[in-house]
Amino acid sequence: MTSLDVITERSDPAVQRIIDVTKPSRSVVRTALIEDSEPLMQSIRAGVELIEVYGLETVPLPGDLLAACEQRGVPVRLLSPAIANQVFKTEKKPKAFGICRVPRPCGFADLTGRKGDLVLLDGVKIVGNIGAIVRTSFALGASGIVLVDSDLVSIADRRLIRASRGYVFSLPIVLASRAEALRHFQDNGMRLMAFEAGGALTVRDLGGIDERLVLMFGSEKTGASGEFSGISAESASIPMNPEAESLNVSVSVGIALHARAHRNLA
Repeated sequence: MTSLDVITERSDPAVQRIIDVTKPSRSVVRTALIEDSEPLMQSIRAGVELIEVYGLETVPLPGDLLAACEQRGVPVRLLSPAIANQVFKTEKKPKAFGICRVPRPCGFADLTGRKGDLVLLDGVKIVGNIGAIVRTSFALGASGIVLVDSDLVSIADRRLIRASRGYVFSLPIVLASRAEALRHFQDNGMRLMAFEAGGALTVRDLGGIDERLVLMFGSEKTGASGEFSGISAESASIPMNPEAESLNVSVSVGIALHARAHRNLA
């Protein structure tokens, strides 16, 4: 890939394809935008099908990204400055980006048979936090994430892909209602550990539990829903300065998974 074609005409079909995929609201999400080299590389490693990758004519694309695209037969082209301005208008222009076909949504069946802990986020809605949790969960060996009442309609949300640095495609993430999640955990006899202030256990105690757990976290303001109380008889807390109101939920998940990493990464 020593010489790349440059898109200079507004009539090129790729231009409208890019504009369409950047629209904030679409009724059907079949394609998604992946921005920046690191998320693109991680998506390729995860086996995501990329339709085409683009760069800016004025900024060289990284060699490892070009090599990965060439190896997998992904077309790569550049946008001229004029076309880039038309596509992104007032937005910050990513130096590299691609359009992918959205993988099929994960269901609870995709979580069955996996050994690492599950992370259950109940009412966590800030996409930046969810993205950070996805990245940490993958790094520390969690086997999947269940999102309840997240307001997301797809894991291929552009904000979530960006916040997770592309790791959103690297482990199963299930969007579910509380009733669906509750039924799955009950039917499979899974041990649920709710994180809350004043929990009976501390995060240090989790290191000695040698079985798969569901680690449940609620929003920082309201906590987890009481609907899970029937199967969340156990609770854990993270020791902290009593003068601090709370920890960011993504930090809390990271601390909990670090305490469990010796098991989840074994």
